[in-house]
Amino acid sequence: MLSDKEQKKEFKAIASKHPEEYYAVDVLKQEGFQRKQCGKCKKYFWTVNESDVCGDSSCGGGFRFINNSPAKEQLRYVEVWKKFSKMFKDFGYTPIKRYPVVARWNPTVDFTIASIAAFQPFVVSGEVKPPANPLVIPQFCLRFGDVDNVGITGSHLTGFVMIGQHMFIDPKEWNQNKVFQEIHTWLKKGLGLPNKEIIYHEDAWAGGGNFGPCMEFFSRGVELGNQVYMLYEQTPSGNKPLKLKVLDMGMGQERNAWFSQGSPSIYDATFPNVCKKLYQKTGIKVDPKLMQKFIPLAGYLNVDEVEDVEKAWGSIAKQINVSREELKKTILPLSAMYSIAEHSRSLLVALNDGGLPSNVGGGYNLRMIVRRALNFIDQYNWDLDINDIAEWHANEVKELFPELSENLEEVKKLLNVEKQKYQNTKQKSQSVVAKLIQEKITPEKLVEVYDSQGIQPEIIANEAKKIGKEIKVPDNFYGLVAAKHEKKVQEHETQKDAGIDTTGIADTKLLYYQDYKLSECNAKILKVVDNKVILDQTVFYPTAGGQLHDIGAINNQKVVDVIKQGMVIVHVVESASFKVGEQVVCKIDQERRLQLAKHHTSTHIVNAAARMVLGKHVNQAGAKKTVEKAHIDLTHYQSITEEELQKVEQEANRIIKKAIPIKKSCMSRNEAEKKYGFAIYQGGVPIGNELRIVDIQGIDVEACGGTHLDNTKEAGQIKILKASKISDGIIRIEFVAGPAAKKFAEDKQNTIKELVKILNSKEDEVVGRAMELFELWKTIVKKGKKADTTLKSHEKYTGQDAVEKVAEIFKTQPEFIVKTAERFVKEIKEKE
Repeated sequence: MLSDKEQKKEFKAIASKHPEEYYAVDVLKQEGFQRKQCGKCKKYFWTVNESDVCGDSSCGGGFRFINNSPAKEQLRYVEVWKKFSKMFKDFGYTPIKRYPVVARWNPTVDFTIASIAAFQPFVVSGEVKPPANPLVIPQFCLRFGDVDNVGITGSHLTGFVMIGQHMFIDPKEWNQNKVFQEIHTWLKKGLGLPNKEIIYHEDAWAGGGNFGPCMEFFSRGVELGNQVYMLYEQTPSGNKPLKLKVLDMGMGQERNAWFSQGSPSIYDATFPNVCKKLYQKTGIKVDPKLMQKFIPLAGYLNVDEVEDVEKAWGSIAKQINVSREELKKTILPLSAMYSIAEHSRSLLVALNDGGLPSNVGGGYNLRMIVRRALNFIDQYNWDLDINDIAEWHANEVKELFPELSENLEEVKKLLNVEKQKYQNTKQKSQSVVAKLIQEKITPEKLVEVYDSQGIQPEIIANEAKKIGKEIKVPDNFYGLVAAKHEKKVQEHETQKDAGIDTTGIADTKLLYYQDYKLSECNAKILKVVDNKVILDQTVFYPTAGGQLHDIGAINNQKVVDVIKQGMVIVHVVESASFKVGEQVVCKIDQERRLQLAKHHTSTHIVNAAARMVLGKHVNQAGAKKTVEKAHIDLTHYQSITEEELQKVEQEANRIIKKAIPIKKSCMSRNEAEKKYGFAIYQGGVPIGNELRIVDIQGIDVEACGGTHLDNTKEAGQIKILKASKISDGIIRIEFVAGPAAKKFAEDKQNTIKELVKILNSKEDEVVGRAMELFELWKTIVKKGKKADTTLKSHEKYTGQDAVEKVAEIFKTQPEFIVKTAERFVKEIKEKE
């Protein structure tokens, strides 16, 4: 099979030879457009003019609309969506709200990168119905590949709204001329462009195994959007028509506002109020005449397309008749200001939607843009606070995205944490940089140092300059960093594949969904492969969702593993002697099931309790439930304190004591997302159109296929064992519930009793150990525990006094020193 790039190239050649089969040629001809081939880039394009160039900025001389837009309608940023959605509603489309930019419903990506991504993978594949059909959406997206171009070109963004025009329909209903006519109407009536100001480019698109033709629309050098028609899929046996035709039109809301206004930059058009405040705070004065000359040429500074950026600066300066130094002196501070504004907006949306800056995955790129913004503030010594800027943005788009104003305090808290971490890194970096600048520093080394220690290349370059050493920072440095962190790491994976062909086998009826206490059932054998058995129905829960499988027997044949393969349950037995069609009896280990159910429901309870204590940014990143204990991994920006941990435990047990009913139901994915939102996806994304929803009413709602209690009181008690930081931005809380919690408490008391007994019998021998314990106690006090005012200097304690004091400490603070107790006991026993 071809790569996406190869597939696009191959199909584009085919489409170019037969445009009438793949493009809306009828509409174009009716509107007076002619097909031509660009004399420069050789691309095929459609125009009503006599020009022989395609109108792309690189072929037509940059952007040519600054202060001179051909659009009759000058639209404010929010007005673009309002006018577009009203027009398309009249066309029969349903306007829907944006999806979160943190793509919790899609396990393959961290962030929503395009409007169509809101509907991947399940809607596009046909597994799930779309929320409306056809629809339009103002989808906020994040992409970090162009981060080095933000600010400098006047047109690049990390966060942007892609207005999507989408439909997912049967091939018989597909009407490409109609959907193309609709977008052409937007350009003519929405923006007020005459046909002579519109140019269409023929193109192709390929991705995710699908491909089709694409039509891009331009005016005066700027691409306003494109319409992709997903019509085919790649298969090992060749290309085939898709069963579901997909319309994927993506149009930049920022681009359309900028173009219609003819503003100096995309930032001035998108968030003018924020820019106005930043001009005032920074004292930057914009020279309109200079900007009018510079912005059309700024695209030549695109680090992804130019080999020598310094040479490009010189060329632009020459064209607008200023020195390179004077041009950079004017543009670079303005670029920094724009970057601060743009990054603050992206962070506002990402943090509001559940993103968390960290050193791993997509969170790394969030931290990168925080630090890039903070570094610009430091570099120019501006009195700016990104908290304030985030609030300005929230106010400016309140009409479009009111939710951004509702969670500002949480966003500010996260930004404050990042500001403190940035300052800490700056302080720690001084000694590292001092050593580093004595070495030969390559671009790869700069990326490595930033990646491992968070030290920005500008700091290294500035320090090197002080000793007369020049370090070249790659123009695309932050793009290189971003590329390393685009894919997420799956912390936990408990799904397995039995490797059985299940073609023609009916979905297994899951009886444990109906009653988690059910321990026995009759079933019919559907398939046997070696020691693997498939039944028509089962009480056996498979390994899934971080929960271990049930054990038990099928007709006295011991079941050692249970695997979910698609919607079929495969039972692995020690030795199989079954026949297809045979009736069997299934029995599970009920005590094990009940304990696993208590641990699974308690995982949901601890998740909810942690969110109440730590903040709304907390989400499950993984979990594991065994008979002995359970743990849950949560997104959090720092290690959890002992006080916070105690509050989480108290809150969890409060939920248990309230005896809250737990409702379990199945509903369509669309219905569940509309009713509960995307927070239902905690730690994983179930497949299929139907979701099982576990609702601890008023406390927590999750899509989950695990075995769950009917009421929180059935969990008995939750005892948190410990918490640890397993990676940057992820903490792990280990706990026990139900009988396991009771057993833990009994074991702890037995340990304390045994220690006290040994201390009493070996009084003189353990005085030294007691002294060591006092030192541990003092360390605990220094770390923030409430001091014991009765605790005197340990030298004053001898003999029985020491024994009693040790016992007292163990009774009042067993959580901290139970391990120490166990070690003391072990050492004393070994001496005997």
